[in-house]
Amino acid sequence: MTNKTETTLETIYSLIEEIVDQTIGPSADRLDREKIFPKANMQELADKGLNGILLPEHLGGLDAGYKAFSIVAEKIAAHCPSTGLVYTMHVEAADAIVRFGSKEQQEKWLKPVKAGSFGTTSTSERTSGGRYWINTSRAKRTLQGYELNLEKSFTTSSGFADFYIVQTGSPEASSADDLSYFIIEGTNPGLSYGSWDALGVRGNHSSSLTLGSVQVPKENLLGSEGSGRTIVETSIAYLLGLGSVWTGLAGGIIDIVTVYAKQNHHRDVGKSLGDYQVIRSLLAKAVIQYKGLVAWLEQLRSEVDHQLNNGSGKLSPSTRQDLLSFKIHASDTVNEIAQIAMDITGGYGYKIGKLERFYRDARAGIVMGPSNNLAREILAKQLIGISDDLWGETS
Repeated sequence: MTNKTETTLETIYSLIEEIVDQTIGPSADRLDREKIFPKANMQELADKGLNGILLPEHLGGLDAGYKAFSIVAEKIAAHCPSTGLVYTMHVEAADAIVRFGSKEQQEKWLKPVKAGSFGTTSTSERTSGGRYWINTSRAKRTLQGYELNLEKSFTTSSGFADFYIVQTGSPEASSADDLSYFIIEGTNPGLSYGSWDALGVRGNHSSSLTLGSVQVPKENLLGSEGSGRTIVETSIAYLLGLGSVWTGLAGGIIDIVTVYAKQNHHRDVGKSLGDYQVIRSLLAKAVIQYKGLVAWLEQLRSEVDHQLNNGSGKLSPSTRQDLLSFKIHASDTVNEIAQIAMDITGGYGYKIGKLERFYRDARAGIVMGPSNNLAREILAKQLIGISDDLWGETS
């Protein structure tokens, strides 16, 4: 007899495979070429209930857990990393409202998700580089609530999201960790957006987001003033989602290059690429690296759900370290696999097409905050015992 969790995962596997085959996969190349935001993909995911994958059932969600979320992000990214990242940022934003929002906020912002409304988080600022949790901007207190005048450097779904979870310094903040989060309506007239011209993931529109004299009522403060540090430090969906996206992309690359090695022939000598030892060796190396990613991701996402459901409701410090470690490893590894695929396919892979798109998309993982160099430094300090404080200066 299967339990509820197994049945839910089987259903989710079936749903996401259908969406990927019918909608996300066929549109992915065009989204990249024309820099089209994947609105139709997000609507299809909403129609099947997957945009509410972490939401409780009374808000119209599936309450399926982080493992299910990770599976969906992974399967999407095997065909369209842009959509995978948009989906990840939406789930993170919705999850923040679940964890820290009032009942009224949850009803207002999360019930419409089932019909297609989606959100994103907006955190990073140019002045603090890859440390997206550090803001030099400050909210201004008003009689009705708050006023925000600030610019965010990279905001996925900028100009398209129905709501933004915006991070900034609390009014009168005197320390870097005194942060507050606000829920901003996507139609707010004080919002303006930059253009999105990028090497890869061209469909996710992670452009700048500017808030000019945006008036925020008190009821749109997420949590309490100063609770931003807790929101940052307890986030799960972001790092797990990124690791899932880059693992999914690695799998998509493996699928392409394996078929190519089998089917492409050198007719002058009557051999397929797979008949060459060097090609087989490269392919084996890529597959081994990919299977290592899959195994670690499966362990990590199962561990996350287990720890959250065991009564404590929180992750162990070692699991949080693993989430950061996996983000680094997955994004590094998918780039190595992409290079191997280019070596195997030669001129074919270099031409504009699916593999060339994946090669460009993979580069985003290394620089996406925290960038891998910065993340390694944070992790190393934690491991050595120098500091586990994100809020001090990072050398």
